[in-house]
Amino acid sequence: MENGTLVRLRPATPEDVAALAVIRSAPEVYRRWGGGDDLAADVAESLADPDTEVYVIVYEERVVGAVQWSEEADPGYRHAGIDIYLSPTVHGRGLGADTVRTVARHLIHDLGHHRLVIDPAADNEAAIRCYAKVGFRPVGVMRRYERGPDGSWHDGLLMDLLAEDLT
Repeated sequence: MENGTLVRLRPATPEDVAALAVIRSAPEVYRRWGGGDDLAADVAESLADPDTEVYVIVYEERVVGAVQWSEEADPGYRHAGIDIYLSPTVHGRGLGADTVRTVARHLIHDLGHHRLVIDPAADNEAAIRCYAKVGFRPVGVMRRYERGPDGSWHDGLLMDLLAEDLT
């Protein structure tokens, strides 16, 4: 996979678990991603998932987040989904859009996907704006889609991007 304009992406390794757990523990990230009592174990488990590719986001030579994707292989429904989290210390710099665009290019051009999905919380306006910059469009609200760390259910916004929509 090529690098973005602002970020460098590389496969996550067990050596990245501690840094990613610290990022996931930031209140702004934890509110969206949650996790159990042991965030390092949660991160390690996500890295070990054979159905998900996890890359760290490197900016100014430090790990500032992670991006992951999974693929639906059924030929009748083939597509890929993306998830991302970034350290709040780098929010507002365009790193999210650069990361998502870089992964989208890889999924479309290198892996041959024609459609990608992403599903931010419906109230996560910053994430929705970020994904729209890359070309994702709202499909619809998924009601009570995801359980938050406090145990309550919240809505998600399904967004998709067709290959020709990639900016």
